[in-house]
Amino acid sequence: MLAATEETIAQYTKYVIGNYTRIPAVMVKGEGSYLWDQDGEKYLDLFPGWGVNGLGHCHPDVVRAVQAQAARLTHVANNYYLENQGRLAQMIAERSFGGQCFFCNSGAEAVEAAIKLARIFCEPRYKIITMTNSFHGRTSMAMVATAQPKYQKGLPPVDLGFTYVPFDDVDAVKNAIDDDTCAIMVEPIQGEGGVNVPADGYLRALRDLCDERGLLLIFDEVTTGSGRTGKYYAHQHFGVEPDIMTMAKSMGGGLAIGGIEARQDVAEKLVPGTHASTFGGNPIACSGAIAKLEVIDRDGLLEHSIRIGDLLKEKLLALKDRLDVIADVRGKGCMIGMELTGPGADFVKRCMQAGLLINCTHDTVIRFYPSMCATPEEIEQGAAIVEEVLGAGL
Repeated sequence: MLAATEETIAQYTKYVIGNYTRIPAVMVKGEGSYLWDQDGEKYLDLFPGWGVNGLGHCHPDVVRAVQAQAARLTHVANNYYLENQGRLAQMIAERSFGGQCFFCNSGAEAVEAAIKLARIFCEPRYKIITMTNSFHGRTSMAMVATAQPKYQKGLPPVDLGFTYVPFDDVDAVKNAIDDDTCAIMVEPIQGEGGVNVPADGYLRALRDLCDERGLLLIFDEVTTGSGRTGKYYAHQHFGVEPDIMTMAKSMGGGLAIGGIEARQDVAEKLVPGTHASTFGGNPIACSGAIAKLEVIDRDGLLEHSIRIGDLLKEKLLALKDRLDVIADVRGKGCMIGMELTGPGADFVKRCMQAGLLINCTHDTVIRFYPSMCATPEEIEQGAAIVEEVLGAGL
């Protein structure tokens, strides 16, 4: 490492809380599907920003929109009207199920808002059913909603009204409903849980069950939304609409923004005083989110996401036929998981050394979330690195 990199790492060690396992690289520049570190190394990034950079790094349309907005107005309180916040809400509603939006700053905040809204709407019922291997965030309530004990370490043993059932198991959901149940919350495709795609009829069955039992259906689209899977929102692959939907990650084209959309009769329960977010829906973040949707529409990126996702799956499935270390390949659009037969952490490390950035979750599942703007050539490049590194074994 060069001296500058060593100095930055030393600075972190002294002044930044060590709650992340950090890779010893200082990233200084991003452009499209590529990142450069402080030492001049260039990386093909097929997991950009943990899914935040849905258009890749520093998309020029997002950069221009943010620069222009920053020169006019950076922040104003939410007791005023903002033209671009209203416009963003309309754009989301027109591309989904016609609801109303509340904006915040992150996925966990969006989940917290969805939980609160569901309980207000269904009062006095308060229990929410969530799925094993789900991931809903790291704030206290969102962590309890997340049906993975490893993320709840250190939380007090308090029953906050969540019931966990297996993912993709409708009977388990039916059996878990009681008189206090108000909602079912599920990721249309599980991300951190292993890129798990449900059976075709699963979300429809949950919708029917909610309608029969008077429950709200919450789709957590923090990871799957904003075009990642080849639809604006992943639930559209299954022809099912939620009552409440959470959004974040790639929503802002690289900026921090989250939110919920709820059908109007549900949304109207968030009256003044029930919920708020000081920075939520700020002008700069909304400008980035609007620019992202405009780029998706203009450049046909939903269709492109499916094409490059299919190409990546094709390449990985071809490797699976030749290499017994690959157990499965699954996903939709720019959300692909490759399950290995053994631990994948060292494989990810060796891929980085070869110039490719990816991620391992659940010990054995390699996640590829390429930019919606990634080219076939970049996908081919990434697949070639995967083949080279896997060829040496796990």
